[in-house]
Amino acid sequence: MCRFTLYLGPAVRLSGLLIEPRHSLILQSYRSEERAEPLNGDGFGVGWYAPRLSHEPAVFHAITPAWNNRNLASISQAVASPCILAHVRAATPGMEVDLANCHPFQYGSYLLMHNGSIGGFTKVRRQLLDELTDEAFGMVRGSTDTEHLFAVFVDELVRNGCPVDPKHGNGSRPTDDDAPDAALELARRLSNALARVLSLVREFADGAPSFLNVAVADGHHAAVSRFTNHPTEKPESLHYLMEELYEPTGRRFPQRRAGDEGEAVVVSSERLTDDPEWQDVPVNSMVVLGRYHPMRIFRLTDSGRIDA
Repeated sequence: MCRFTLYLGPAVRLSGLLIEPRHSLILQSYRSEERAEPLNGDGFGVGWYAPRLSHEPAVFHAITPAWNNRNLASISQAVASPCILAHVRAATPGMEVDLANCHPFQYGSYLLMHNGSIGGFTKVRRQLLDELTDEAFGMVRGSTDTEHLFAVFVDELVRNGCPVDPKHGNGSRPTDDDAPDAALELARRLSNALARVLSLVREFADGAPSFLNVAVADGHHAAVSRFTNHPTEKPESLHYLMEELYEPTGRRFPQRRAGDEGEAVVVSSERLTDDPEWQDVPVNSMVVLGRYHPMRIFRLTDSGRIDA
């Protein structure tokens, strides 16, 4: 299993998630506290949005362990973003350590990362691919179950007329795209993708247990699931904090604060700090986030769909 952290709010430096906290994500790459195996050294990835420059995120991947990558440490100190997804990988047996298999995966304006596994993935992979539109099928480059799940998510967007490349202008506060329903629509597409995958697992892999802590974002909205259909085990750990870890960078430059308001939310596999305000994401639920709207949590049904 892996570890990941997602941030949405006023722009902060990457180092505020990856390096500076007491239990930063880089520390979790070799000293995880909520896994039986503390190492997550099979590569890493970080994706971030620069909405004033591009609607598509930047992504940096490497197959080296996060704890000794000098480029990651250097970039983290100098880059700030209002939406950050970062992941350290512990490869599932049989899944190659390869750049094509590093999270987060990116397509158009979307990023997705995963902590867990699709039950019986090798038994459902062919059927999963057979159901995809050409556009979604063509995006798969690696061998991970996560990227195949992402392809199902993109397929959901394509089939339902959702924009694969939504453009949000020059970084000013969005309007129609920032309605509360926009974040919920993103969450529904993710939950539908989970449900489709779980249905295939039931049919072709005897309902093998899946562990689906999945985070997806488009730069202005995000959805994060904590889910398993295992009869006795809990899903992987997942926590959230609804406050700032560090001062947003925009406060040092008042002339650039337009579009930098909004609440700060961190969703992370493990608590980054000792702050008592960290809360557990409920079992079998989905966190729904928008830059300018309150966080919402919805229950997920046994089939993986939002119960809302």
